[in-house]
Amino acid sequence: MSGYQSEKRLIIDYYKALDSAPSSRITHVLESFTSSNYIWRGFHPFGLQTDINQISEIFWKPFKQALTSMQRREDVFFAGTNFIDKNSSIWVCSMGHLIGLFDFPWLGIKPTKKLTMLRYAEFHKVENGKISETAFYFDIPHLMIQAGYSPFSDQKAAHIIQPGPAPHDALLFSDAAVAESKKTMDAINFMIEDLGQWDSGLPLVEELARSWHDDMIWWGPAGIGSTYTIERYAKQHSGPFRAAFSDRTGTGHIARISEGNYGGFFGWPNFTAKPTGGYLDLPPSNQIGEFRVIDIYRREGDKLKENWVFIDLLYFFKQQGIDILNKI
Repeated sequence: MSGYQSEKRLIIDYYKALDSAPSSRITHVLESFTSSNYIWRGFHPFGLQTDINQISEIFWKPFKQALTSMQRREDVFFAGTNFIDKNSSIWVCSMGHLIGLFDFPWLGIKPTKKLTMLRYAEFHKVENGKISETAFYFDIPHLMIQAGYSPFSDQKAAHIIQPGPAPHDALLFSDAAVAESKKTMDAINFMIEDLGQWDSGLPLVEELARSWHDDMIWWGPAGIGSTYTIERYAKQHSGPFRAAFSDRTGTGHIARISEGNYGGFFGWPNFTAKPTGGYLDLPPSNQIGEFRVIDIYRREGDKLKENWVFIDLLYFFKQQGIDILNKI
C-alpha cells in the first residue's frame, strides 16, 4: 500500500484556501479543488449538491458571514483506502469544530455575538489530484443549544463541547503504519458485524464489551448527548435507542477507512428504521426514517475506546413531519 501524502496535501491546501477565502472567492476555491463531477453531501437542510455555485451560495457564504473570523479547530485528520470498494479509492477524513463569533443570523438561528462552535466531520474522496466527493456532516442542534435554543427535550446523556481524542495524536499528517491501520479496520468491522444488526442474543452490556473497552466514551450528537463507560452508554443511549426503533435495515456505507489507531465511515443513509417506541420528542410512529451518520473511532489495543458520532437528527425529524428549523 502506498502512502497518502498527495491526497493529504490536497485537503490541507483546500482547507487553508477555503477557510481564509472572502465570500467573493469561495466559489473559485471550490472550482480549483474539486472535479467536474463533484458530489457534496451535507446535513439537512442542505442535502446532496452537485453544483459548486449552489454549495457556495447555500452553505459557505451564509455560514462564514454569520460566524465572523471563522477558523478551523481540527482534532482528527487521517486517510485510507475504502474498505467498501475493495480499497480502490482513497478518502481523507477531518473532524473538529468550525469556530467564530456568531454575529449574524444563520438558518433562522439568532446570533449571540459570542464565540460559537459548529462540530463537524468530513470525508473527501480524492481522484486525479481533485476532490470528487465530499460528505460534510455537522451538528446544527449543537450550535442551536449554544445559542440558547432547546431543539430536543428528552436528552438522556450529557451536552458538552466535545474534545478530540484523549492521546492528542490524531492529526496524522505523516502516514501511519499499515499494520496498525489494519488492526483498526478489523476492530471496526468486528463491531459492525457483532453489534450492527442488534441480534447477537447477548445481554446488551456483554454484547458491547466484545467490541468496546469498559471505559469507552461515546461522543454523541446534540439531542442524544455524550456518555462514558459501557454501563452508562447502554443505559443512556444504546438501550433506549434499540427500544425506540424497529424494522432496522442492515448497515450500508459509502466509505469506511482507517489509518493508525483511527478510522471511520459514513452512509447516505447508513440504515433506516421506524420509531415505533417513540424517540426524543417523537411519539411512536410507523414512518420509516433514514439515518445519515458519520462515525469516527479511536482504537486502543484490540478494542474501540472513543467514538465521535454525527447523526442528521434534523433530517430524521423532518421525515417524521417535524421541521425543527421552521419552529425557531
